[in-house]
Amino acid sequence: MDIMTAVQDACVSGQWLTAIILSLCCFLPSCLPAGQTVDYSSVESVVSRQGDTALLRCYLLDGISKGAWLNRSSIIFAGNDKWSVDPRVSIVSSVGDKHEYSLQIQKVDVTDDGLYTCSIQSERNPRPKLLNLIVKVPPKIYDISPDITVNEGSNVSLICTASGKPEPTITWRHITPLARKYDSGENLNITGITKDQAGDYECSALNDIASPDTKRVKVTVNFAPSIHDIKSHGVGLGRTALLRCEAAAVPSPTFEWYKGEKRIIKGQGIDIKSLSSRSVLTVTNMTEDRYGNYTCVASNKLGTANASVPLNPIIEPTTTSAVSSPGSPRLLQLPPKDIIGDRLLGNFKLSISMNGCLC
Repeated sequence: MDIMTAVQDACVSGQWLTAIILSLCCFLPSCLPAGQTVDYSSVESVVSRQGDTALLRCYLLDGISKGAWLNRSSIIFAGNDKWSVDPRVSIVSSVGDKHEYSLQIQKVDVTDDGLYTCSIQSERNPRPKLLNLIVKVPPKIYDISPDITVNEGSNVSLICTASGKPEPTITWRHITPLARKYDSGENLNITGITKDQAGDYECSALNDIASPDTKRVKVTVNFAPSIHDIKSHGVGLGRTALLRCEAAAVPSPTFEWYKGEKRIIKGQGIDIKSLSSRSVLTVTNMTEDRYGNYTCVASNKLGTANASVPLNPIIEPTTTSAVSSPGSPRLLQLPPKDIIGDRLLGNFKLSISMNGCLC
């Protein structure tokens, strides 16, 4: 006697549980007769995201028919009898719809992925419904290169790997105002890196399930100093002079100042203050011997740069006046090249008499 005949006999005799179990065997590959296969052409796909609740819908023909659920080679439910030990699975029915016989799986995971069979057993013939549960997984970066420090001109290789279903696409971009993007792929290779290519590099993993997962790698590029600005402001005798030197370098440079061949040190009216990329030389109470050419030297472990600037004296213009005693003419000394109206005047004296006339 074949399985189908046994199912029909069990139904007629009212042995529903036996009939259901036997009908489920009709869909187990191990129970099929040689050369016979299950027709998967009418398989219904159900897509769920990892962690969500999946609902596989199935409906009984009437109030008399019975149902059962099968996952691959395991019976989950036979009627209302639960055969699975998994606490996440249950049978649900819509309110007011006693014909619904749907399978619910809470916190669905990739291990739940696969083919499910809802077997509807009537008095004569079992009717299967095949459903393929597809569990999609959001992208997740699980490995990325650590932050690195290299010298300018070196070759750099970064790697970023991610999981997800469907398999995520990985892209890289340099976090700068231009936000340059690189070709897709786990590996990012930079040949002969320059100081302009230093900074954060962002790896992004994306599929069609959720927002991309992103992580960053910081790339520090060491380079030798270059002085891009040096200035001085000429001052008169007895005044305070400032000289400023700015340099770019990684690691930050150390600064030294020279006047001619002699290195300048703090003390006796001289002060030097250096920050990460700037050094300021202050000279108070200027004297004749402190005028001349000054050199700023910036250095780190990769090299040295220097630049010079002159510190020149400034002759400040003076204005003097002499007023005569009462009863005598008053004299006024004007600075050279004053302009009165349209006439350019040189050094001269104006004599003003007591009655106010010009002499």
